[in-house]
Formats: sequence, C-alpha cells, structure tokens
Amino acid sequence: QVQVVESGGGLVQAGGSLRLSCTVSGLRFDYYAMAWFRQAPWKEREGVSCIIWIGRSTEYADSVKGRFTISRDNAKNTEYLQMDSLKTDKKDMYYCAADQSPYRSCSIAWPTRFSHWGKGTQVTISS
Repeated sequence: QVQVVESGGGLVQAGGSLRLSCTVSGLRFDYYAMAWFRQAPWKEREGVSCIIWIGRSTEYADSVKGRFTISRDNAKNTEYLQMDSLKTDKKDMYYCAADQSPYRSCSIAWPTRFSHWGKGTQVTISS
C-alpha cells in the first residue's frame, strides 16, 4: 500500500520561507515523478511544481517561479518544496503526489497523472 505523508506546513510571515517535505512508502520512489499541488478554500486545486524521477527536470507554475524550489532525495524517499518570498494573506493546503506510472516526465497541467496523494499540509501566510 502506497503512503504519502506531507510535513513542514505552518504559519509564516509574508516574505518568509518554509520548506515542505513529503515521504513516500510502498513504491519504488526513485522510479516515479513527484509533484506538489495546492488548494485554497473555495478554489480549485492547482499545480505548483513537479520533478521527474531522476530529478534532472522540473516544472513550476508561473506564480512561483523564482521563489519555490522543488527537489528530491531518492535515498530518503522524500521530496521537498523550498518556498521563499512567501506572499501575504494566503492560506493553502499543499498536497504531495506521486505519478501513477514510472519513468515518465512530469506535468502539473495534468493532475490526473498522479494517483497517489497525501492528505496535505496547511500553509498560512500572515501579513
């Protein structure tokens, strides 16, 4: 059984930084692309970033380019999202997801490609 567990969320001031982590068990982590999505209250889930299985190719939403960095440590079955210059008055649930098939490129435009999801970690940015 695949388990995806996010951590690292919390309350942070605008302009600050936060690092999210996601640990996966139950599959060969190093074979699968990984992604981060987020969802604000009353809004649709949106793609934030993804990284391919060998970690050499990444994709970011335009809204986070230059501020967020995705990475992975295959030896630890963990992916990360370093978030800097966080914008004010935002409250989002961040979700980690693993691709449904191995050895693929990633795209945050297609959330249905990701079949293993965590329960999310809350990020709240105060002004």
